Amino acid sequence: MSLKIEVIKDKILSENYFVLRNITYDLTRQDGEVVRHKREVYDRGDGATILLYNREKQSVVLIRQFRIATWVNGNVDGRLIETCAGLLDDDEPEVCIRKEAIEETGYQVGEVRKVFELYMSPGGITEIVHFFIAEYNDAQRANNGGGVDDEDIEVLELPFRQVLAMVASGELRDGKAVILLQYLQMSGLMD
Repeated sequence: MSLKIEVIKDKILSENYFVLRNITYDLTRQDGEVVRHKREVYDRGDGATILLYNREKQSVVLIRQFRIATWVNGNVDGRLIETCAGLLDDDEPEVCIRKEAIEETGYQVGEVRKVFELYMSPGGITEIVHFFIAEYNDAQRANNGGGVDDEDIEVLELPFRQVLAMVASGELRDGKAVILLQYLQMSGLMD
């Protein structure tokens, strides 16, 4: 038996930056019991992220930028080391990630490989993130990166082993980055 959902109320609370909705619904569980839930759902659109790696140098390219949500939740200076990422807007995931890579890291990537797409916080956020990896080399550096408009992004080229140690120590806490770093390690693409 599949779950049955009956929406009782769907109210928009905010459309300030993205859409925050308050939804009340009855969920008929598999055992037939009906349970009423009231939830807030944040719809910010879908996104894409990419990890650039260099097998010869055994390095990866990450970025560091201020993230208000991490600051609110105890990250003292609010800066987070993470993978290059962005919202799809009206672009296909691969188009989006190519734009983001050049804007944020300065690298004009060649062949990209989509490895998966994941819900990152399904308890309250609608976003699906498309995960990519791509090899890079110094010749692909088209500019200094750093982002556009109001972004202030620091580009970091770091040894792969150092970045793994940063995950273990808690210095690197971006879920997207951790997932892609572990993917590279498990796939044998990096030593």
